[in-house]
Amino acid sequence: MDNITEIRFAGSGGQGLILVGIILAEAAAIYENKNAVQTQNYGPEARGGSSKSEVVISNGPIAYPKATSLDYMVALTQESFSKYANDLKDTGTIITDKELVTDFSKGKGKLYVLDLEKSAREELGKLLGLNVIALGALVEISGVVSKDSIEKALMKRVPKGFEDYNKKALEIGFRLGSEAKKN
Repeated sequence: MDNITEIRFAGSGGQGLILVGIILAEAAAIYENKNAVQTQNYGPEARGGSSKSEVVISNGPIAYPKATSLDYMVALTQESFSKYANDLKDTGTIITDKELVTDFSKGKGKLYVLDLEKSAREELGKLLGLNVIALGALVEISGVVSKDSIEKALMKRVPKGFEDYNKKALEIGFRLGSEAKKN
């Protein structure tokens, strides 16, 4: 059986979760020669409605493109945490934010509650980059792709002039993920 990893980024429209799902899939497929598929679903609202991005990564063929039994979930709203926590495997991992999610009663598996939003505000000066911080934390905690691969994929997607900002956001995520693994 091929090693398959299912990941879901869930939150609200405007948080950039579809973009980080695409970046993760590209890191796996382009830089690590794995099979990867990315799917997305979002509400009719441009911003504020529910949004999710799923990535399935495998060393072999992928028979079904949707994530049905999650290994990892990044939840950036209470609604997404509560709605999707039960899709996690018992051995799965949820990464969420200390300020954005406060009710963990529906969670199972391993839970990492990080200062994602606070770090974006304090270290980047704005919330733009919260998605990249969350992506960095996921990569650090999961090891699903290498740091080098995710940075290369991110740099291919970043608009000119925002490379340093996004590298900093990614490094913040790596640091938060590393600190969380130690605790």
